[in-house]
Amino acid sequence: MNESLLLKKIKKSEKIKKILKDRFEFSTIEYCFNFLPDEIRQNYGLENTSNVSSHNYDTFALELINSNPLGLYLDCGCGKRNEYFENVVNFEIVNYDSTDVLGIGEDLPFKDESFDGVLSLNVLEHVKDPFQCAKEISRVLKKDGKLYCVVPFMSPYHDFPDHFYNMTRSGLRNLFCDYLQVTKQDVISSGLPIFSITWILNNWINGLENPKSKNDFMEMKVKDLINSPVEYLDEPFVKELSQEKNFELGATTALWAIK
Repeated sequence: MNESLLLKKIKKSEKIKKILKDRFEFSTIEYCFNFLPDEIRQNYGLENTSNVSSHNYDTFALELINSNPLGLYLDCGCGKRNEYFENVVNFEIVNYDSTDVLGIGEDLPFKDESFDGVLSLNVLEHVKDPFQCAKEISRVLKKDGKLYCVVPFMSPYHDFPDHFYNMTRSGLRNLFCDYLQVTKQDVISSGLPIFSITWILNNWINGLENPKSKNDFMEMKVKDLINSPVEYLDEPFVKELSQEKNFELGATTALWAIK
């Protein structure tokens, strides 16, 4: 960690101490508050990872952060942030150098109405209980505080640390409508359908190990792929996908269980 970032974390840690719940026990690691004891890690299936999730803020997130420089904002499930804001609390399950607080979204260690705004950007699909997480996000928002939340809908499976739920616009609204006034819903530019199509096609192509099958699939045109799906079930580009790829890209998944 560079000296400049360390000094910023030291300064921010004093702000964070004031909004922490009294009942929570924690340790500190390089001015990161750690609310993830081994018991919680085991209960939520959290494992140490060398993977890095890192994305830049979009214009909507920056607009919220900059709307009140004296306010305090929560980035709930922030990943590794390349730009470190002194008015944003970076909350994560992985101790990146930019992480301020380690914990789980289902039980936020902050007092009620602590934040002027909350960011939840492509995170809720990765939590075990998005309903409880939404309740907690709403709890720590101040009156008139603002939420900016993005979740995937038609996106393939991507586990970090796991991937539980994709959501329709109705599903996302349903998470928050009992606690907050939903003022707008939209599909932002980074979530337009073209991102789903290219993501699925690229991952499909990468899942075909047979060079001929891969090449044949790449030579197909859109008009060759819009017939009834059952017409393609015996085609190599369908039959040769691994079970792992089928789970990643599948239109549905099935489960059997017994009690």
